[in-house]
Amino acid sequence: MAPEMADRADRGRLREYRRRERTTITAVRLDLETEGFTYQKWGGTQRCKAGDWIVDNAGDTYTIDAEVFANTYRKAGPGVYEKVATVWAERAESAGVIRTKEGSTEYEAGDVLVYNDAERRDGYAMKAETFDSLYEPPDP
Repeated sequence: MAPEMADRADRGRLREYRRRERTTITAVRLDLETEGFTYQKWGGTQRCKAGDWIVDNAGDTYTIDAEVFANTYRKAGPGVYEKVATVWAERAESAGVIRTKEGSTEYEAGDVLVYNDAERRDGYAMKAETFDSLYEPPDP
């Protein structure tokens, strides 16, 4: 297996990763007539709207934009989904805030900035330990 994201050489360097096998999420679509809701998470206000997904990712509960979910996940069983799209990630060199489709996320130096596209348009942040448990470099 290739070295994990924890390598200091990955700071500030965008690399491609895939979700590890058997690291599924449980999810339900907010398929109701609603204006959505807001909630506090990751140091900022997050917004969920009708059609978005409420997910449980290894005990971490949050929402995912409907279009992003449709483009990155596939159904693996009743209420169970797996991420099939690759992501691009880099270690943060310093603390900051990243704008997300749902709001914003604060991060510390050494956390991982993860993007659903190589152009860094659809991003979020997570702790390095969490990222390393969920993602790995794709096969050569």
